[in-house]
Amino acid sequence: MAQETAENPGRRRKLPRLRARLRELYHGTTPEAVRFRLWVIAIDFLLIAFFIAAPFLRDYPAYLMVDYAVALVLAADIGARALADSSVRSFLRRFSVWVDLFVLVTLLFPMALFNLAFLRVLRLWSLFHSDLFWETVGRRYDDTRVEDISKSLATLVTFIFVATGFVYASFARGHPELDGYVDALYFTVTTLTTTGFGDITLPGTYGRLLTVVIMISGITLFVRFAQTLIRPYKVRFLCPTCGLMRHDPDAVHCKACGELLNIPNEE
Repeated sequence: MAQETAENPGRRRKLPRLRARLRELYHGTTPEAVRFRLWVIAIDFLLIAFFIAAPFLRDYPAYLMVDYAVALVLAADIGARALADSSVRSFLRRFSVWVDLFVLVTLLFPMALFNLAFLRVLRLWSLFHSDLFWETVGRRYDDTRVEDISKSLATLVTFIFVATGFVYASFARGHPELDGYVDALYFTVTTLTTTGFGDITLPGTYGRLLTVVIMISGITLFVRFAQTLIRPYKVRFLCPTCGLMRHDPDAVHCKACGELLNIPNEE
């Protein structure tokens, strides 16, 4: 009995130590923490590459083994990030976390959720919208125009592959013009850019409505991406009086309320 009592405090102390260690690795500024996060991001890119290439790999015998291995890696990452967070409850409130959990479910049940596997590419969106990425790889460009452009481009690319997967899952088997994933990608891009060659069209009312959704959503995201490229550069600095977030780089006063600003620069 005394031995069990002595062991329990030791076990209880292991979890706080683990959480402190993970918090240091995921949020610390030491060279070791930065290297750790770089490895995590590199693994994320490999996972995203697997998700994009998955439609071409499904017929290989080793596909399921790789799928479950990816699920194990993603589950470990989600669990580690949850422990490293200040609160598991606040961690679960983030939309990107739910995206990752959904991706994990599709990996754990690849056969039952075969038609939803294309949504795994949402991981690309969650990665580029995460603090982990911008505080590590993009720390030099955090809260700059480069971040805005990268996020807009990641959103556009994610939409293209999600829409492609949706078209492929919905029409590939019964559509004579959609022979494979590349045809679905071709249709999505031509619809998004309103090129509309007409060599591939989706049949029925559902197909026409899906085409309209892809066209409107794609144009909106494309315009958004173009705006981030051509609009005048603004720095992010919170005005203490009115809360205006974007200002000219050389602004001395807030143009909304006239408050004196002290925007830091690298000069």
